Amino acid sequence: MATVLYPGSFDPIHLGHLDVVEQALELFGSVVVAAMHNPSKPSGLFTLDERLAMIDEAVAPLRGDGREVRVAAFPGLAVDASRELGTDFIVKGLRTGGDFEVEQQMAQTNYVAAGVRTVYLPCKPALVFISSRFIREIAKYGGDVSAMVPPAVLSQLQRATFD
Repeated sequence: MATVLYPGSFDPIHLGHLDVVEQALELFGSVVVAAMHNPSKPSGLFTLDERLAMIDEAVAPLRGDGREVRVAAFPGLAVDASRELGTDFIVKGLRTGGDFEVEQQMAQTNYVAAGVRTVYLPCKPALVFISSRFIREIAKYGGDVSAMVPPAVLSQLQRATFD
């Protein structure tokens, strides 16, 4: 069984992210979902602690039956997180060809710089439109995002204070 790192800002985590976690569990058996953060930059809509709590609640049903999902926070580079957390690969979800172009450049750089390989997992077609940025935007104006996020995230978005 391999352990993979799934890095991202997860601001907030959504159903597309959970699809990638589910696929990674099926293939590898163990996933570390790492909320990456830069301590010198603002955290976005949700604080790091809020994001970690939402991730933990969202992935809780995926644990068990020999499947392990850990949640971590890490400042800095994903390759450093992979090394420190003892993961075998980085996994990234792909929604569109544009995602592939960005992720491929990052994956090649990570491999050359640190020897860490990246595995791409295509998102389910029904979820390819979902992005955290769009979710934040829709929620800011009172729109319904319930079909895009897990219940724990929906309740946080409904209580959020947008600038």
